[in-house]
Amino acid sequence: MKLRELVSVLAPNVVVHGDMEAEVNDLQFDSRKVKDGTLFVAQVGTQADGRQFIPAALQSGAIGAVEDMDNKALGLLAGKFYDYPSKKLKLVGVTGTNGKTTIATLLWKLTRALGHKAGLLSTVVNYIDDEPVAATHTTPDSLELNALLRRMVDAGCEYAFMEVSSHAIVQERIAGLDFDGALFTNLTRDHLDYHKTFENYRDAKKRLFDGLKKNSFAVTNKDDKNGLVMTQNCAAKVYTYSTRTMADYRAKILEEGFEGMELQMDGIEVFVPLVGRFNVSNLLCIYGAAIALGFDKMEVMRILSTLTAVNGRFETIRSPKGWTAIIDYAHTPDAVENVLGTIHDILDAQPSGQDAKVITVVGCGGNRDKGKRPMMAKLARQMSDILILTSDNPRDEEPADILKDMTNGLTPDEMQDTLVIEDRASAIKTACTLARKGDAILVAGKGHEDYQIIKGVKHHFDDHEVVKSCL
Repeated sequence: MKLRELVSVLAPNVVVHGDMEAEVNDLQFDSRKVKDGTLFVAQVGTQADGRQFIPAALQSGAIGAVEDMDNKALGLLAGKFYDYPSKKLKLVGVTGTNGKTTIATLLWKLTRALGHKAGLLSTVVNYIDDEPVAATHTTPDSLELNALLRRMVDAGCEYAFMEVSSHAIVQERIAGLDFDGALFTNLTRDHLDYHKTFENYRDAKKRLFDGLKKNSFAVTNKDDKNGLVMTQNCAAKVYTYSTRTMADYRAKILEEGFEGMELQMDGIEVFVPLVGRFNVSNLLCIYGAAIALGFDKMEVMRILSTLTAVNGRFETIRSPKGWTAIIDYAHTPDAVENVLGTIHDILDAQPSGQDAKVITVVGCGGNRDKGKRPMMAKLARQMSDILILTSDNPRDEEPADILKDMTNGLTPDEMQDTLVIEDRASAIKTACTLARKGDAILVAGKGHEDYQIIKGVKHHFDDHEVVKSCL
C-alpha cells in the first residue's frame, strides 16, 4: 500500500513526512522496531514525545513518519493497513469496573458452543477462536488490536468480544474500531491515580457508548446508578438488565452454594455453576448480549448452565479438612465487598454456616490509587472474622508503606483480629493453618495473575499453587 493511500484516512492537518508514492510494508510506533518499509507513527503522550525519535526511525529504514498529536492516527492507520478487520466481525466491547473479564470470556465460550467461530481480547488471555495468545494489557494498543482482529478474520471468526478499559478509551486505542455492541457492567472507585476524579473515569467509559452507530446495540446495568448515564447519548438500541428492578432482562437467586446457583432468569429456572449476585448481573449481561446478537433463547439458557468460572474469578478449592478457599481478582473496595457478601450468603444458608469463620487475605497494588487502600482494609475487616493484610504487586513502592496505608483505615479494636504478614505466601499459608472445617478463606487481589512485580522485576507467584500446597 502506498503512503499516499494509507494516510488518506487522516485529518488534513496531520503532519506526514516521506515520499507519498513509497510502499508501506509495516506500521510501528516504537522506533526500535522500525525496519525497511516501515511507516513510523510518532505518538505524543504524557510520558514522551515520539517526534524526537523520527530521525532515528528514518535512519533505521522507515519510509516516512506521522506526527500523531492526539493518538487517534495510529488506530485509523492500523484499521486501514489491516483492511478494517473490525468491520468484518461482529465486535462487542465490554466496559465497567468489575466483571469485564467474566462477561467477555463467557460470551466467547457461549458463542463457540453455539457453533460459531469467535475471538476474545481479555485481561487473562486472548484467543483467535481456539488458539490462545498471551495478553499483556486489558486492551492492547491500536496496532496489536487490529493485528489480532485481522488474525480472527483470517481464521474465519464471525464474532469478537473484547474488554475495553478506561485507559484504552482515553488513550484512543480503540480509535477507528467498528463496534456492533457495547456492554456496561458497573462503576466503582478505580484508577483514580490516572483519571484523577470519578467523573473523569465515568466519562471515559461513557465514550464507548457515545460512539456507537444506529444499527448497533447497548446492554446496560440498571442496578448501577451510572447504568443509564452510559446510554444517555447513545444512538444504538438500548437493553437493560437488573436483579432488583424492572428491566428488559431480570433474574433472582432461588438457591445458592459454593457449587453454583439455581436462578430464575427471564422467566426460566436454570442452574449455573457460578455463584454470587455479581455473577447474576454478569449472566444477565451475557444473556442480553446473546439475545441482541440474535441467538436462540433456549439454546443460550442451555449453554449458560454449563459455563464455569473464569480463571481467578471466584474459583473455589476444597480442602480435605473441610474448609474452602476462594481465589478472586477482587482489587477494588466494591469487588471485595461483593465477594465477601457472597461468601456470607452461602455460609448463612448452610446448616453449620453460623459457626463458620471467614478469613480474608488481601493486599493492594503499588503505584496505584492510594485512596482505596484504607477503604479496602476497612471493608475486608468488617466482613471477615480474621483479616490478613499482605503484599499484592508492590511494584516500585515499599510493601511496608502500602500495608501502613491499609492499616490506617482500621481502628485499634479492628486491629485485634488483623494480622500483617508482608510475604504473600506466608500470609496464605497462615490462613490455611487457621482455617477449620466449614470455614471459608478468601484470597483476593491477584486472581489469574501468576506473578508478583517487586522493584520492577516480575517474579513467579500463583495464589492457586500456594493454596494447593497447603492441602
